[in-house]
This record gives sequence, C-alpha cells and structure tokens, in this order.
Amino acid sequence: MATPTLTGLLKRVAGEFPSRRAVSVSGKLDLTHARLHEIIERAASRLVASGIKPGDVVALTFPNTVEFVIMFLAVIRARATAAPLNAAYTTEEFEFYLSDSESKLLLTQQEGNSSAQAAASKLKIPHATATLSGADSELNLSPSPTESDDPNLISQLSNDPSDMALFLHTSGTTSRPKGVPLTQLNLASSVNNIKSVYKLTESDSTVIVLPLFHVHGLLAGLLSSLAAGAAVALPSAGRFSASTFWKDMDKYNATWYTAVPTIHQIILDRHFSNPESVYPKLRFIRSCSASLAPAILARLEEAFNTPVLEAYAMTEATHLMCSNPLPEDGPHKAGSVGKPVGQEMAILNENGVIQDANVSGEVCLRGPNVTKGYKHNPEANKVAFQFGWFHTGDLGYFDSDGYLHLVGRIKELINRGGEKISPIEVDAVLLSHPDIAQAVAFGVPDDKYGEEINCAIIPRDGTDIDEEEVLRFCKKNLAAFKVPKKVFLTDSLPKTASGKIQRRIVSEHFLAQISTASVPKFGA
Repeated sequence: MATPTLTGLLKRVAGEFPSRRAVSVSGKLDLTHARLHEIIERAASRLVASGIKPGDVVALTFPNTVEFVIMFLAVIRARATAAPLNAAYTTEEFEFYLSDSESKLLLTQQEGNSSAQAAASKLKIPHATATLSGADSELNLSPSPTESDDPNLISQLSNDPSDMALFLHTSGTTSRPKGVPLTQLNLASSVNNIKSVYKLTESDSTVIVLPLFHVHGLLAGLLSSLAAGAAVALPSAGRFSASTFWKDMDKYNATWYTAVPTIHQIILDRHFSNPESVYPKLRFIRSCSASLAPAILARLEEAFNTPVLEAYAMTEATHLMCSNPLPEDGPHKAGSVGKPVGQEMAILNENGVIQDANVSGEVCLRGPNVTKGYKHNPEANKVAFQFGWFHTGDLGYFDSDGYLHLVGRIKELINRGGEKISPIEVDAVLLSHPDIAQAVAFGVPDDKYGEEINCAIIPRDGTDIDEEEVLRFCKKNLAAFKVPKKVFLTDSLPKTASGKIQRRIVSEHFLAQISTASVPKFGA
C-alpha cells in the first residue's frame, strides 16, 4: 500500500462520497465533498499561477470560515506549506510569526486584517484575500494571478508524503514559541488515528468549536471529519458561541464534538442556567488540550447522557497521542488520558531507560505522526529528541491496564520541601467543589519550603464562596502538604487562544498582587 498523504485521502473521499455534505456555514451554504474538492483544485491552481512553489510557506489568518478551509487545503494541495495564524495577534506578534515561518504570502478574508497586513508590508510579504460568495460560485482570489490559472497547472503536481504541509508554533506557555513543521505523512497518520479510535464514518457530523489555527480544532474537528467522509458545520459568526452551539448541533444532526475543558464548562454553565428544550443524541463528547477534572467529566456525562472521552495530544505529534476508548471498546478511566493511539509510547527516566507500569517518568513517543524536529531551534531539538524518542516534557505513568496517567508538566511540578506536588491533582479537587467554576493551582517561591502552593478560582455565578470555604474543602480532600497556602478569588483567568489556562502567567500575576488588597482582572 502506498504511503498516504492527506490530499490523497481527501481525493479518495470526494470520489467515494461525492454527494454527501462536507462543510456547512450555519444558515449560509453547504458544500458536498465533490464540490469542495473541485473548489480546492481550482484554488490550488490559482496559487500555482500566482507564483507559489512547492515548499513555499503561505500564512493564513481567518476566523473559522469556509474560505480558511478551502485555502488551507489548496495551499497543501499546491505542495506549499500552510501556516495558520491567530487573527487576534498584534502587529509585533504577526511580524515574529511571519518572519519565523519565512512566509511568502499572507492570505486573509476579504475584510483583511490590519495588524497582519502591517507586519506583512514591513516584511515585504504580498497580501491576497479569498472570498466564496456561495456554494455554486468560484472562489475569488484577489489580486488575481497574473498568469493563466489553467487547471493543468495543478494536475501536474503530485503530493508526496514528505511534503511539509503545515507549520505551527507551540503555545509558548513556558518558553518562546517553537516552530513545528508537519508533513503530509504526519497529517495523514494523525487523521487515520483519530478516525480509527472514534470510529468516524460518513454518517458522522460535528460543529467546529475550536479555532482552526490551532492543531486541536484543525486536526480533530475538521480534517479527521473530512477524511472520514463526514460533515462539519462552521458557526455563522466564525467562532464559538454558547447561545447558538446546540441549535447548530441539532440543525446539522451532530453526533459528537471536541473541545477544551474551558469550553465544556461554558457549555455546562449554559445548560444549567438556560437549558435547551431538546438535545441531540451524541455518540460521544471529546475533551483534549488540557486536563479535564473528573468532576466536570461526570457532570458532562450526566447532563448530556453521553460518554465523555478524555484524550492527550501535542502539536509535535500532529495532535492525538492517547485517548480513552469508546464504551464498546473498553472502559473509560477517570483521571486517565487513555491508551496510546497509532504510535509507540513509553515512560523514560532521565537516563533513557523505559520504566515499568505504575512508575513515573517522562512521557516519550515515536511514530509516523511525530515531527522530525523543531525548525531553526537546535537547542530545543537536543532536549526534545533523545534516545530515539520525542520527549514531551510531561510526567506520567502507565497503569497495569496500559492507561496513561499524567502527573503534570515537569516544569510545573511544585517542589514543597522535597515533596513533588502535581498542580493537576489540586485543580481536580478544587473543581469538584460545586461552587467553583474554574480553578488553577500554581507554585510560588517560599523561604521555608522553597515553593508553596497557591490557587486562583472563579466562583460559580450566584454563589458566595470565600477563601475560608475553599481551604476547608481542600483540607478535607487533600493531604496537608498539598493544601494551598493562599486562595485568590477572581473573575477571569488568562488562557491561550485554544482555551488552555496559562499556569505560569497566573502565578506571575498573583505574585505581583500578594501585597495588594484587590486583584484586578487579567489584561486590565
């Protein structure tokens, strides 16, 4: 069997399920798999005509729109590299990402993006817009190619598994963002892993919740669905909205969705405060990108009467690494991120020796979905790629049934007088309190113990929980040395664009506020 490419998988799907719905924009348009393939081929031909060559990097900054879907797939079809960027970046941030990726072209929606365009102009990178006015329309790429956009231009290009198709940056929550190049083989391997573990087929449908410039939404939500012949719906506003989410889920006969814990909590809060009259029957709900507290998982399952499958993923692994199985394939273990999917995984000690079950060490992996190394970052590569494995920086262990349990990021473990404490464990206890909506534990310097535990919480609406109640609850449910020394009550926490709480920034923020009586909002 030939080594797969993502573009090859999508071409096959267009032939097998030509009339099935592929992409919808809520209330605006629907594209079948065959029509989507036609538009992508045409757009790819126009990119080639405009001078884009194999290996060129094309930056895309869009909301979650059909134009993003088309142009992302057109770029990689043209054997170029797609570099999706957050539309909310500042000009300085765009300048860094455009420069670091060595982008040759900036693509935006018709309305443009002033910050991105200013950065591109400074770097002398040309800018173009993409617009699709309707399902039967041709995609308008402006300015138009100066040469003929003959479809034969693209038919002469064959995609190769080694083509660098996607360039993303790590979130940079603990260090400077690192550039992660991912090949057609990486993408194809990952979508096949996701399809396999969740048994995605042409009968499935989902609503995209997460931003498509992030690997979670892009791979798990969009590309895996398309590669299965399934359907995706994009919210009309181009982003997640709690007020329209279930309406879209019902309208498009959704069978599942994937999100980060923060989004799950928003969906839960709306369910309890403003429930829908009817909810679609889902095969499963998926959670990834951050640890989902067992209490939140249980509430989701009870509220929506469906299994919640927690997974473990990283950009460097083209998203999926581990997942809890569907109910028919095995039990879900609370507090576990499941079993490895489609790659080798091991727990290694500092000498590269594989650890036995129930012995903690660094989570390491290797497989066709894993990047070969960071771009322009030899020092990071020395740390991350050792002994033939990719080192995740996460601490964990396998139980006797082969399920992975994460203890925390190695850099985020709290060392209190020699006792190593996982902030994830403290988070889970805090979130089990019925009056706490969001919570994060973190380490702070301490003269006596070296480090001490603090935490920040967002109370649930309508409650009057205070620091005394939080500490009482923690003392009841945690060993004494794990109980936070101080509790901060706030109404906001800093998050990445994908919704992951930034523990390091939380720590820095509240350390600066310890001597003040009030705690301002983040970004205030």
